Amino acid sequence: MASTVIGSSITIDGEIHGDEDLQVLGTVKGKIAIKDRLVIDSGATVEADVETGHVTVAGRMTGNIHATERVEIKAEGKMVGDIKAPRILIADGATFKGNVDMDA
Repeated sequence: MASTVIGSSITIDGEIHGDEDLQVLGTVKGKIAIKDRLVIDSGATVEADVETGHVTVAGRMTGNIHATERVEIKAEGKMVGDIKAPRILIADGATFKGNVDMDA
């Protein structure tokens, strides 16, 4: 499957929808709806509600996540918002503030 990268100097304010995997190196504000996989890299900032299959947070995420498969917050990741996903992994050292709903 193809992957789209939002570069570190790019800021998007709006909605992103698609079937491709998405890697964010820059800033996204608004809403993200991706079919399979979203990666928020270290140094990236996302202020959005997210709907996807699998999310990896290594940067800063503010907003709610609804994932059909899994949410992973890496050790350097910082998240504020609610998570709804059947599987959640929060690494030692990660920052998380919000509610978790693991109902499938």
